[in-house]
Formats: sequence, structure tokens, C-alpha cells
Amino acid sequence: MITIKEAKSKKELTEYIKFPFSLYKDNPYWVPPIIADELESFDKTKNPAFDNAEAYFYLAYRDNKIVGRITAIINWSEVNNQHKRKVRFGWFDVIDDIEVTKALLDKVYELGRKHNLEHAEGPMGFSNLDKVGLLTEGYDQVGTMITWYNHPYYVTHLEQLGFQVEKQYIESIFPFSNVKPEFFQKAQELIKKRYGLKALNFTKTKDIMPHVDKMFDLFNETYAKLASFVAISDVQKAYFKKKYISFINPEYIKFVLDKDDNLVAFSIVMPSFTEALQKIKGKLFPFGFLQLLKAKKHSKDVVFYLIGIHPEYQNKGVTAIIFDEYYKTFSEKGIQNCIRTPELLENNAIHLLWKNFDPIIHCQRKTYLKNL
Repeated sequence: MITIKEAKSKKELTEYIKFPFSLYKDNPYWVPPIIADELESFDKTKNPAFDNAEAYFYLAYRDNKIVGRITAIINWSEVNNQHKRKVRFGWFDVIDDIEVTKALLDKVYELGRKHNLEHAEGPMGFSNLDKVGLLTEGYDQVGTMITWYNHPYYVTHLEQLGFQVEKQYIESIFPFSNVKPEFFQKAQELIKKRYGLKALNFTKTKDIMPHVDKMFDLFNETYAKLASFVAISDVQKAYFKKKYISFINPEYIKFVLDKDDNLVAFSIVMPSFTEALQKIKGKLFPFGFLQLLKAKKHSKDVVFYLIGIHPEYQNKGVTAIIFDEYYKTFSEKGIQNCIRTPELLENNAIHLLWKNFDPIIHCQRKTYLKNL
């Protein structure tokens, strides 16, 4: 018999977070989260996502053993402002038993129907800066700290339960040796002169902080037209600034300013923490911090996390300036591989940015939708 229980206490939420550690034990491709970080994300008093969302964390038990988990989420900004009447689900992990999956998803349907919503979609998090998508190709590829991993049978379960593909994402990788500066060095000089632009680089995290709010404003402007986009609130900006900026090497954040020092483009690249996260197994203490600091300083792989370009400057070659700055930084640091995080398949403008680097698509993801 399958029993579903809502995880509410810190102990229950810790068990919720730790379930994938047993499910993917000895799997070389799964990247563990930091347990303390996940707990904070699920804390309704700390994560500002809960200002505009509600979420419920469910565990499935059989014979008093955890056999699955899921989060049922309503992003009220999405429902009320974009009029998308959907209930989300995320942090979905389960043994290979479709009855367990069905029992967990029933809790998602229950929440959606309670609020007269029309469909369920997932896996996805609270907002656009959370992890997204079920892995559908690339099960033999190691993940990153900002992607979920899953077994192939997850897809089979959802399809058998009547879910249809809603959105598709691709992830790609290319060796830094593929980057040929002749594709952007001359162009960036011309673009700077034509539009009166200049690059802004950083060497200290404290120097970035005054610019972060403007960066997130530009992020909202860049992606506002995408059908799936929910803007980041002012409270979320402050939260992400405090939580994540210190994780990023300051020299990996690049800005482009106009002649009046207005921000017109930015990009954030992160060192790869994959190997460090696999070593520390979710624990920051006693030595987890040291492994993460070592990765931050010495990782030869980088992950392209965010890029934003003001609508007035899109399709004007501004990325040539960004690429030129990264080329200089990566050359100095001896970077070997460049990894792109999940990008919507329909976002052709983003894909075209990388065409000269001959990227290889190594993972694909999808979200799945079912009418209630």
C-alpha cells in the first residue's frame, strides 16, 4: 500500500531532500544538491518565491520506506498576471513504479482542482531561475548544479499517465579550443564605436553588488516576450543577490554599458561545481566549503548561466563584446570546456549566438502537461 504524507517539519523536509541520495546512489551522472541550500529554498520564511507562490512537499511511503517525492506549486504571479491557469510540479523523484508516480501526481491534481486551475505542468520550480525539465536524452552525461537528473523511466511514467510534451530544452557543450577570436574581435570593435558601448569587468564581488538590481531588471526585459517567463520581483532580486553572487567568480560576470553608463547587456558564467558537489555529498561541513572554494578557483570547466540583452540592442552584435571579454578571461585561466544550461528550443536568438563555436547538444529536456 502506498501512503502519501506532506513533509512539513525540518526533519521531514530533510528526508525529502535526501531521498534522491539513495535513489541515485553510485550513479556517476547525478549531481547532489547542497542539503542546507535546499532546506533554505523550501523555507517559506526565507525564500521570497513564497511571496507569490504556494508549495506543498509530498513523500510517498511503502512499508514505512520512502519511495518517491514531489512538490506541488502554484505560482500566483503566473496565474493572475499571465492568466496561465496551471499548477506546477517539481523536485519529482520516484522508484520505477507507476503507481507511486500516480499517487504523487494525484496530490498535484488535487491542489490544481482546489483552485479551479486547468492543467498541471512539470517538472519545474517556483520561478524561472529554478531547475526545469525532465531529462529525455543524455542519461550518460554528468549534470550541473542547476539541472535535475532522472532515470529514463520517469518519461515512460508520465506518458502512460496521459501527459503530453509542453516545452523542450537543449543543453550543449563545446571545448574552449573551438572558440576562434576572429569571429568576434574585429566585430566588437566596430560595434563599440557604432553604438558608443564599452565593457565593464570586475575583480571583486563587492564591486558587482551595486549593479545587480539593474542586471535583474535587464533580465526581465530580455525575456519578457517568452511565453513561459515570469518576472523576478524586487524581493527575489535581493534574495538571489545575497545567496548566489558570492558563488560566482567576479571576473566571470561581464557587463556592457552605453555612453551614459546604462546597462545594455550582461552575462553570468559560473565555474563548474559538479565534481565538488559529487565529492561532498550534500554536506558543507566539515570540508564541503573547502571543496567548493577549490572548484571556484581552479575549475577548468565553466557553465554559461544567464545572458541578457536590452531589446533595443538585440540583433546588433553586442554579444561580440561579451565573447571578446570572456575569451581574454578564459585564456588566462586555462578553461577547457564551456557548458550551456537548458535553453528553450524555441529561443532561436540564443542558439544563434553559439553557432560559430560548433556546440554539441549533449542533453535534452522537456516539461510535460496534462489537463485536469
